Amino acid sequence: MYWAGVASAGIQVGAVSAAAGWLLGPVGAVAGGALAALAAVPYGWAVQRVRAYPATPRGVGLFAADHSWSLVNTIAGAAFLSVNLARGHRLDPLACRHRGRINIFEQAIRGYATTVGNVVAGANARCERHEDVHVRQARLFGPLYMPLIAVNYVLFSVLPVWWLVHDHAGYPITGPGRYFTHGVYHHVWHEAWAYRRDVHDRHGPRAAGRAARPPGAARTPIVTQATLGTDKT
Repeated sequence: MYWAGVASAGIQVGAVSAAAGWLLGPVGAVAGGALAALAAVPYGWAVQRVRAYPATPRGVGLFAADHSWSLVNTIAGAAFLSVNLARGHRLDPLACRHRGRINIFEQAIRGYATTVGNVVAGANARCERHEDVHVRQARLFGPLYMPLIAVNYVLFSVLPVWWLVHDHAGYPITGPGRYFTHGVYHHVWHEAWAYRRDVHDRHGPRAAGRAARPPGAARTPIVTQATLGTDKT
């Protein structure tokens, strides 16, 4: 859809400008729109460059979801994309053409793939489907997605109910750092969901249904931050 990039930038700028104007008045509307354009324009260019949305009913539906119910995630993804482009990172058109997402070759965090909204940085073939789960989660939960993740992080940080089902042999908790990188991050709902998909892909539906890693299975650490799907590559 050749109009998608321009439409995306316009919708994002308009939404941020309207919200800022409602809170801060006319000056806020102008300032908010100008600030939003710093991320929305590069995002719109990237949408056009990689042809993220196919000219099909599915493409129109994905675009509509990303710019209505999931607009806040799209704006967050646009900011994430802009930071990566400013760092000299490159788009990966072949990985995302007509797939409703924007891929970046380089990793935003060294050693990890990171997904914000529908922008994926540093993914490879092994973790691509995992990152796609995060893109779909954002579309499904819309403006609730990031708050739900943040609440779950806080809850599991102070109330480690996950300890009872944790794979202590595969991911031992040996200190405060490992408590988060080997513990909390693995069990926050959006990563647990995506990891079940990984288990299904690698070991079949029965293993995924048990939500447990089969003995001797390859272990791929998954580290997640509050609003991100960030996964070891």
